Amino acid sequence: MTPKSQRLTLALLALAAIVAAVLLAMSAMKDQAAFFYTPSDAKAQGLPLGRDVRLGGMVQAGSVHRAPDGVTVRFVVTDGKATTPVTFAGITPDLFREKSGVVAEGRFQPDGRFVATNLLAKHDEKYMPPEMAGNMHESRSLEP
Repeated sequence: MTPKSQRLTLALLALAAIVAAVLLAMSAMKDQAAFFYTPSDAKAQGLPLGRDVRLGGMVQAGSVHRAPDGVTVRFVVTDGKATTPVTFAGITPDLFREKSGVVAEGRFQPDGRFVATNLLAKHDEKYMPPEMAGNMHESRSLEP
């Protein structure tokens, strides 16, 4: 076997190993991938039943209702065109409130409800932690 054919064989084996690794990684991630839907997407494309997805939008004003058990929260997510009722049992994030963005992870039910297992509250680009808000406008000069 000539050195040129040895290099070609090694290059082909390396390429096959890389392709196999990519395919293996993709098959492992297939079950972990969560698709993102807005209420309009869910209505237009049909409900993706039986798999974990993410539902994103704004919490509709006046829709947050807390159950007497202190843990269950029911609210409505809207994107301005469609709405989806959501049920979540757990501790809500500090930034969760009406008229703010939210991403709920969970599953759609056949009746159109979304049962969330995790909530991610979103904030706007202008958000600043409270401890930094007061310090931002302090100006100090080198001149006495």
